[in-house]
Amino acid sequence: MPSTTRSDAPTELRTVSKSVDEISPCDGPPQKVQMKKQLGLLEGCAIILGIIIGSGVFVSPKGVIQEVNAVGTSLLIWVVCGLLSMIGALCYAELGTLIPKSGGDYAYILEAFGPLPAFLYLWDATFIFVPTTNAIMGMTFASYVLQPFFHSDCQIPGLCIQLLAAVTICLLTFINCYDIKSTTKLQNVIMFAKIGALVIIVLVGLVWMFLGHTENFDAPFADTETDPGKLSVAFYSGIFSYAGWNYLNFMTEELREPYKNLPRAIFISLPLVTVIYVLANMAYLAVLTPQELVASNAIAVTFGNKVMGVMAWVIPLMVAISSFGGLSVHIMTSSRMCFVGARNGHMPAILSHININKFSPTPSLVFLCILSLIMLCISDVYVLITYCSIVESTFIMLSVGAVLYFRYKYPKKERPIKVSLWIPIVFCLICAFLIVVPCYVAPYEVVMGILITVTGIPFYYMGVVWQRKPRWLTTVIVSGTHVCQKLFLSATEEKED
Repeated sequence: MPSTTRSDAPTELRTVSKSVDEISPCDGPPQKVQMKKQLGLLEGCAIILGIIIGSGVFVSPKGVIQEVNAVGTSLLIWVVCGLLSMIGALCYAELGTLIPKSGGDYAYILEAFGPLPAFLYLWDATFIFVPTTNAIMGMTFASYVLQPFFHSDCQIPGLCIQLLAAVTICLLTFINCYDIKSTTKLQNVIMFAKIGALVIIVLVGLVWMFLGHTENFDAPFADTETDPGKLSVAFYSGIFSYAGWNYLNFMTEELREPYKNLPRAIFISLPLVTVIYVLANMAYLAVLTPQELVASNAIAVTFGNKVMGVMAWVIPLMVAISSFGGLSVHIMTSSRMCFVGARNGHMPAILSHININKFSPTPSLVFLCILSLIMLCISDVYVLITYCSIVESTFIMLSVGAVLYFRYKYPKKERPIKVSLWIPIVFCLICAFLIVVPCYVAPYEVVMGILITVTGIPFYYMGVVWQRKPRWLTTVIVSGTHVCQKLFLSATEEKED
């Protein structure tokens, strides 16, 4: 970790960007080395929908039904999780317009609670949340692509899945580095494909019910589970499928007219996702019994095989496309958090640099790609997500708590979006419940998540607080930065005049 922010960096580190500019090709008037505002309302919606509608709704809705044991209660939880996500998204709309900076949760925690909590969030996100999610998305995509090449009774070799996932992560990282416009166009197309796939599922389910198959809804709330621990786990499963509604805030600085397009994208995307998710789960539950849902590892595929006949192949194809698009969006948005963290001196300085030709945060993209490839080699990457899920929820609660803090600290500051005070209060209370209950239900996982987080504290003090590093160490850091700058043709960001 570097000991200095960009403004305090050694002279030789600052001037190297000039030498890169001098040797770089230039076809027209020189442009500032900075992230370009290339995202409009459609792209904003594609980012939110691309992250939320990953593979989760096609693969793992059983996480809710297996905990609550009742069809009606399951659908109710999906509705509540959607409403909770919308409440949280409203808070992020206010934060994003009050603090129009990229970085999302990291930026808001930094502004409200200081550098150490922000650094710990960045630590967990960079080394656990982001690379493990990339690895899981990549393996999900690879599994669905490879499935047609293997007999139904044969298990796909793990090495094949890992290799294809690695190629996919590298390919999408390259596309994100090479051309942001091409990436956003790809995401726009995939967004409509995802919505189309879910609409097909909903329509098939409705036709099935109109044909008289409504027996699964005869006693919707019978045998409902009342244990608070199991209910909280069910909520976690539902919220996991809605995860990603805050990711557009990671790219606020690249959004055209953020004061308008950020809240509009949120207000369009979240209600749309909630309606589609509830209807899709209703379709699943109409066709499949709760026992069939729990027994299935890919619910949408089981659904298609049962009622879609020769067209069942559409579902695995759509799941693969959805996973591919979700991974692309996740790679793009998460790199901005890493970029902003480095810009504030909380990560190595090279990660705050931008390619001088493509204006993309190439070093951050490549760094997270390497971490994701490492996660592919871990035998049980899912356990890391389990360990840190409670910690991530805590940081989200802190981010929303920042709304209350800023209302107290800056009561007269202009807010283009201003939510009612009860909204962040209710969200924080629900988050607190979802944090406290697992401490009783799964204490080992909670402790492991806390331990992973606190391991970042020594790195914070050595990398950020410790300013008087030995000269030899400073020389090594600067030399490494110079080499990476030449490798990535990157330079430090130039601010507006």
